[in-house]
Amino acid sequence: MSHSTIDQGAAWQALKQHAGEMRRIHLKTLFADSSERFRRYSRKAAGLTLDLSKQRWNEETLELLLALAREAQVPEAIEAMLQGELVNRSEDRPALHTALRLPADTSLRVDGEDLVPGVHATLDHMASMVDKLHAGQWRGATGKAIEDVVNLGVGGSDLGPLMVTRALVDFRVHPAHPIEVHFASTMDGSQLADYLSRFNPETTLFVLSSKSFTTVDTLSNARTAQEWLMSRLVSSRQANCGEEDSRIDESLVLRQHFIGVSANCEKMCDWGIAKANQLEFWEWVGGRYSLWGAIGLPIALVVGMDNFRELLAGAHVMDRHFHSAALEDNLPVLLALAGIWNVNFLDIRAHSILPYDGRLEYFASYLEQLEMESNGKSATHDGQVVDYSTCPVLWGELGPNAQHAFYQLLHQGTQSVECDFIAPLRRYDHVEDPDTRRHLKAQHRMTLANCFAQSRLLMLGDDAIADAAPRPAYKRYRGNQPSTTVLLDRLTPSTLGALIALYEHKVFVQATIWGINPFDQWGVELGKQIAGETEKILSTREGLERMDESSQGLIEALWLAEGEEK
Repeated sequence: MSHSTIDQGAAWQALKQHAGEMRRIHLKTLFADSSERFRRYSRKAAGLTLDLSKQRWNEETLELLLALAREAQVPEAIEAMLQGELVNRSEDRPALHTALRLPADTSLRVDGEDLVPGVHATLDHMASMVDKLHAGQWRGATGKAIEDVVNLGVGGSDLGPLMVTRALVDFRVHPAHPIEVHFASTMDGSQLADYLSRFNPETTLFVLSSKSFTTVDTLSNARTAQEWLMSRLVSSRQANCGEEDSRIDESLVLRQHFIGVSANCEKMCDWGIAKANQLEFWEWVGGRYSLWGAIGLPIALVVGMDNFRELLAGAHVMDRHFHSAALEDNLPVLLALAGIWNVNFLDIRAHSILPYDGRLEYFASYLEQLEMESNGKSATHDGQVVDYSTCPVLWGELGPNAQHAFYQLLHQGTQSVECDFIAPLRRYDHVEDPDTRRHLKAQHRMTLANCFAQSRLLMLGDDAIADAAPRPAYKRYRGNQPSTTVLLDRLTPSTLGALIALYEHKVFVQATIWGINPFDQWGVELGKQIAGETEKILSTREGLERMDESSQGLIEALWLAEGEEK
């Protein structure tokens, strides 16, 4: 049965008419008309301050957007997701990443089962692994303690842990036995090859992170790692023990040098990973939402389980705020509505993420996957092709670097771009030496000055410049570019958890309004299927005639190159 899409409703139509009026109003006028704009359009929760005053909206805009959220039944959708209803409709399951950060003394029953005990059993299993590695008690096949851990994953199994370990570098623990954590995700093996050329196989452990345990990228790297371990460890034993005592049992290598993280226990066992070295994750957790559980093992190895639990606690604080705050005071809802306003009514379809803190260097990449894989959809839940834009194109970079790269386009280009500026208010309090602390704090103040100045210039254009003398066109700034600023009190495990959860919930609210499913990724799955079929043609040299002319030419070029190598 076909249902009308959200753009046919009264709230959408009212916003469409209102947008015609707002497009003619410059941001500088909105600020000139109100002396309390920051107070009206900023909110605080979970150690974060959200400033939406530089969005191109007014009181009427916000009221109309809130009416749109109610018409789309956003409050009901929030309740449904948090209570474990089947919000992932195309895969007929809940989306319960929020359950991964529920405290141990709470309960969440889904289909008669309380999920919380299982979640904390996995966290406790993680903790025992972390303790064992940090104590130097996890030993390789030859008896030497593990020193390097390589996470083999891709997408959410790589980007989330990579982003968080970098962001929390100031919270790195220093155990009795130091462990270095590394990440390899590329299918071409370039990252892994670098590690294998430098690491000692006797002291290297690999973590295979794959929800399905069928991801080609990850398993390809895992097989390379396995072959490397076997060949090097056998050679090592031969050198030390002589030929007659040179065999190392493959099961010993797999048991001592591999940990598996997956929802598919059977495939982990088939691959040879010991049951004791398996960490569970569940079908009701999407890959890009999975860093909160076992996928976060690399995070816990770097910052320790106490800080990992603080990360979860900060996210849970944001979950509670998302659940209980009124729409007009709800940070994720307001952030989502600003995006809806820009994409669907001001026709701004580019969004740049600009952190002003070097520790957040991977945050933009993380959000690119979170938002574009979640909301890069063009069909509603009931299969109707939408006639409106959904997810914008996201990209970003550390703000201080981006100022010397693509800010030129932001300030004087022909594209309108929404920007998110993200920064901690305080930093370097922990530096002991007073002179070093003073200099570092001065650098941080300079960084914040750039952050605040750039959003002001994007808003006001030439009016931000003290010298109001006439300027040639190539020196003019048009301004009127909308932006949001997110300030963290400090960048800690707790506030980082809240920040990530803020954007997760923003994505869900936008998906709810657009009527799409943010928890599947059929486009990704189709790409994997076609890649597999193509690889079969490359290997067997059969079926080329079924390909299009361009693909035929590319494949033949590869075959020619392979023939020349021989």
